[in-house]
Amino acid sequence: MAAEIQPKPLIRKPILLQRVEGSQEVVNMAVIVPKEEGVISVSEDRTVRVWLKRDSGQYWPSIYHLMPSPCSCMSFNPETRRLSIGLDNGTISEFILSEDYNKMTPVKNYQAHQSRVTMILFVLELEWVLSTGQDKQFAWHCSESGQRLGGYRTSAVASGLQFDVETRHVFIGDHSGQVTILKLEQENCTLITTFRGHTGGVTALCWDPVQRVLFSGSSDHSVIMWDIGGRKGTAIELQGHNDKVQALSYAQHTRQLISCGGDGGIVVWNMDVERQETPEWLDSDSCQKCDQPFFWNFKQMWDSKKIGLRQHHCRKCGKAVCDVRPRLPSMTVNITLCMCILMQPEGGY
Repeated sequence: MAAEIQPKPLIRKPILLQRVEGSQEVVNMAVIVPKEEGVISVSEDRTVRVWLKRDSGQYWPSIYHLMPSPCSCMSFNPETRRLSIGLDNGTISEFILSEDYNKMTPVKNYQAHQSRVTMILFVLELEWVLSTGQDKQFAWHCSESGQRLGGYRTSAVASGLQFDVETRHVFIGDHSGQVTILKLEQENCTLITTFRGHTGGVTALCWDPVQRVLFSGSSDHSVIMWDIGGRKGTAIELQGHNDKVQALSYAQHTRQLISCGGDGGIVVWNMDVERQETPEWLDSDSCQKCDQPFFWNFKQMWDSKKIGLRQHHCRKCGKAVCDVRPRLPSMTVNITLCMCILMQPEGGY
């Protein structure tokens, strides 16, 4: 029999084009300036820098601006050249960059939060500035008047922020693992619902306004796709990382989701593939397969003289189960993991 020749997998390696150096401390955020071959960066060393590519091919700072507090995040709108910078002291400072990107003019300051600003979104269509802070507050301001329009207190420090312009829904992920959906009006907001599916904190959010799908990444190593548009409430869990999900990006034209993990892996998900919906997770004080108590069930632990176990959830049926595995060679030990599925991986490639 002739040996079958297997084609080699296509391996693509990124090519280093340029290294931009100069900040003395952690760079918290950087964005590319479209059509200008430039980069804007904000850093813990309190600097805002605009780097432009010179004829020599090197990037040199055309703007070096020192802020009164460490810069934690920013939002840049290329159409208006409006730069909003979040600071460690809770202030949001707004600037307009000149056409040649050699000057930044102060516009206004927002006293948005009581502590470090964690995320900023500028919505040009509504002239709104949305922000979250370590004070567990979500706030939105009018960028024309600088007036605070409203706020909402989240259950934990927010770690993800997305906004849908058409419906004026804002999505807030926090360190408790919860995603909160609010409907914003001009001066008030309405709580629509909360999504609870992660066992760890939400680390990233990504919104597809066309398919009306929200993606959330978490420190529990998973990504959940929330189908808000077509099948409201549908949730699909994607398992492809061995460490927390660091960032998410979505390509609408190819319907591909890209997730980056703390394990060093980058997973590309084809979201055109049909996947099974994640079941609702059930609550229980003991394993719903073997009835052994979980570690918080002190009464059953005392009565049965057994050590409490950690709780997990079956990805197939949603039952609360423990993580005790059978020990060889004895075959009389109960298999306490739900047998309908253990941890079915999704089709990332």
